[in-house]
Amino acid sequence: MTTASARHILVESETECRDLISKIESGEDFGQLAAAHSKCPSGRRGGELGTFGRGQMVPEFDKVVFEGDLNKPLGPVKTQFGYHVVEVTSRS
Repeated sequence: MTTASARHILVESETECRDLISKIESGEDFGQLAAAHSKCPSGRRGGELGTFGRGQMVPEFDKVVFEGDLNKPLGPVKTQFGYHVVEVTSRS
């Protein structure tokens, strides 16, 4: 079974999500931005979600994690929870 490790930042708007992606692409620290902005409890851990398999996350999130590029900010990913900046840190 394919597994992945990822981190994310959950925010309420697409605009906020795009702003965070720009900051990350400009060199700001993903973990620090997650701690400051994420609405998810994982923000306290720099957005770390750990390792999980296909189908363990909502479909929109799952698709990005298992098909998107590694180690770059992806998004905005819209789910029922809000908008996510996602970074896939590994996949095997």
